[in-house]
Amino acid sequence: MKPIISAENLAKQYQIGTRQEYSTLRDVLVETLSAPIQRLRRRTNGQTFWALKDVNFEITQGEVVGIVGRNGAGKSTLLKVLSRITEPTLGCVKLYGRVGSLLEVGTGFHPELTGRENIFLNGAILGMARREIARKFDEIVSFAEIERFIDTPVKRYSSGMYTRLAFAVAAHLEPEILLVDEVLAVGDASFQKKCLGKMSEIAGKGRTVLFVSHNMAAVSQLCTRAMLLRDGRITRAGPTQEVVADYFKAGSEGGGEKTWDDPARPPGNDRIRLRAVRTTCGGVVTSEIDIDKEVSVEVDFWNYQPGTRNLCVSINLQNSTGLTVLSTANTPAANLLQDEEWFNRPHEAGLFRSTCTLPANFLNDGVYYITVYVLSLGPIAVEAEAPQVLCFNVIDTGAMREAGVGSRWDGVVRIRLPWRTSLLEPLNGSSARHDH
Repeated sequence: MKPIISAENLAKQYQIGTRQEYSTLRDVLVETLSAPIQRLRRRTNGQTFWALKDVNFEITQGEVVGIVGRNGAGKSTLLKVLSRITEPTLGCVKLYGRVGSLLEVGTGFHPELTGRENIFLNGAILGMARREIARKFDEIVSFAEIERFIDTPVKRYSSGMYTRLAFAVAAHLEPEILLVDEVLAVGDASFQKKCLGKMSEIAGKGRTVLFVSHNMAAVSQLCTRAMLLRDGRITRAGPTQEVVADYFKAGSEGGGEKTWDDPARPPGNDRIRLRAVRTTCGGVVTSEIDIDKEVSVEVDFWNYQPGTRNLCVSINLQNSTGLTVLSTANTPAANLLQDEEWFNRPHEAGLFRSTCTLPANFLNDGVYYITVYVLSLGPIAVEAEAPQVLCFNVIDTGAMREAGVGSRWDGVVRIRLPWRTSLLEPLNGSSARHDH
């Protein structure tokens, strides 16, 4: 099948520390006549940065493909090149169909125009006739839930209103290719669910979706295939679950411990900085955990501000699909121990350790990724954050296996729970039969 999107040796280079200058028509003509020598000379002056390098891929019609990677990996740059917003430095992109894109909030709308005017403007840019846009107009406005404000200039919209309208326009004007960048970063849970449902509907109609997100659960739910970008290059492409697992592994430290030795580099600020995060089993630092053993997560942090109260240490666990399995913290409401001595007390300046212990036979076998936060409460402020800083592997030892049971239990948790079986009513004559 012929691809609907193909990228060949795609690369994008930026100048570091320089600002793009606006040119007059005369400047453009002079540059055109002197190209490519002047262009090459400009690119070789000063420091440069390759946001994309040697990117090659093909996507067929009807595929829903996730693009994942850490901040700065090149995901948004790739979508801007595919959207024709920015020109590649090297290589080429071939698109066979109309492209609708929802990139960062603010792209594609004119702030002085109303929501109504922007809908018709975006449709015209896609090459749609006015009557086609008018036929979709009510559906777009209803989806975006902005009926009262449709004739208000979009510069007065909140970020949530802006994003709802932008997604509604991009999704309903029937492009063959839909490019979506972090649409789930803004908006409430119901809107996010709505967006995922709409993208699934679009894919079901044979249109193609490229979806950039840090929400691995959403990527796993929506996408059949994914690409992992690292330092501007595709380092893995394939089934979504495998690529998501690689994404987490790339950001996690092995060996059960992450330590920041340089006091200026750890996550945090001038009040709080992380010192170390580790997983232990039986008092030994390890990333391999028996399913029938407790695992402790230790968070060491520096407090530089004497008298600080209500410091909250929190951890999130995610599995290999990006699903958040567990969120917990050392707050009194979440702490099983009643004798936690430091949470409500003024913290002196010094190095502290908060430890959370997960029970044995609780998590199912598999790999889990730890995100650590240190927050101050009242009001809530994030003092230090380390996303997916560590991973550990829960190993199935057979402790909960019975003869004839399959090789894997479903679900995320696998805790032992109380079960009891009793005879409610014997069948007539069953006792007599058993007696003989």
